[in-house]
Formats: sequence, C-alpha cells, structure tokens
Amino acid sequence: MALSERSAGPDPVRLFRRWLAQARVAQPAWANAMTLATATSRGRPSARAVLLKAFDERGFVFFTDYRSRKGRELSRNARAALVFAWPALRRQVRVEGRASRVSAAESDAYFQTRSRGSQLAAAASRQSAVLRRRADLERRLRELRAGHAGRPVPRPRSWGGYRVTPDVIEFWQERPDRVHDRLRYWRVGTRWRRARLSP
Repeated sequence: MALSERSAGPDPVRLFRRWLAQARVAQPAWANAMTLATATSRGRPSARAVLLKAFDERGFVFFTDYRSRKGRELSRNARAALVFAWPALRRQVRVEGRASRVSAAESDAYFQTRSRGSQLAAAASRQSAVLRRRADLERRLRELRAGHAGRPVPRPRSWGGYRVTPDVIEFWQERPDRVHDRLRYWRVGTRWRRARLSP
C-alpha cells in the first residue's frame, strides 16, 4: 500500500479522518487509542495511552482528571505529542501541538455519555495520587454510589477534556524493504504545507 501526495491530498485533517475510519474497520477495539506525551516545564517527558474521544478541524480531544500527572504537566507546559499506531493497516500518525482545556459545556456533555460506573469512578479517584490501599478507593466508590442513588452523578470540577490543536501532523505508511512513505504537514497561519520525508 502506498501513500502518495495525490492520494493524501492537501488537507491532513481530511486524511486523518479517512485513516481513522479505516482503522475502525481494521482494528475496531483500539482504533482510537493514542499515546499522549507530555513534559514538565524542565522538559522531563512522560507518555501514556489515552483514548481519542472527539476529532474535528479544531483538534484531538481526550478526557482526564486535571489533577493527574498529565494534567499537572499540561498546566505548566501546554505542548503535547500524540501517536496513533494501527498495526493492522501498517500505519502510524504523529501529531504535535498545543493542548488546552475544552469548555465546561463540552466536558459536561461528554461526561453524560459515560456509563454510571465510569462517572462514579471519575468522582472517586484522584488520578495519579498515591493510594494507600485499594480498599480505600472501593469504600469511596460505595459511599458515592449510595450518596447518588436515584439521581445523576455530577461531573467533578477536577475532571474534563483537553483539545490538542495540531501544528504538525505526520503520516507514516509501511512499504516493502523499509522504504516507507512519510508525509509531514505543518501549519503556516491558517494553511497547511506538506513535505515528503525520508523513511
């Protein structure tokens, strides 16, 4: 399978949307999984897998606890990188950009789509904080379940979404003998420029 400039087109957003749709068919369970890399203000990196929950021309959205390690790092250094790996298609997409919190309304709307169990878990857990015993978390879950019996679980103020607005999007397609295709798009003002990279 080849990745030509003609087949890719000039708009990386459209190309990503097409590749994501193909990945949902080829590997539906993990098509929206992405590695999120953040760094401290001193440049010490960390990475973890998160799930892409929304995507459009504005960027890539995921949700988390703002008090988590990634949330703390993004509050001090808003630069982030994403990697989508789709082995079934022999493809990879790399994204670099700036992360910012989505609106409270967007976070509220997504929170309401989560299962009740996931809502309670978000309220019970202080993500990345040291937990002395698992039993403490389970007790907190029981208390929240009882306290919200028969009524909606409100979104915790410490939980919500981030949008990574891309400056760079790079598409990688495996080719025989490791002579792969790489197309890199970068934003210049409101337009995208494109270049082919050596594999």
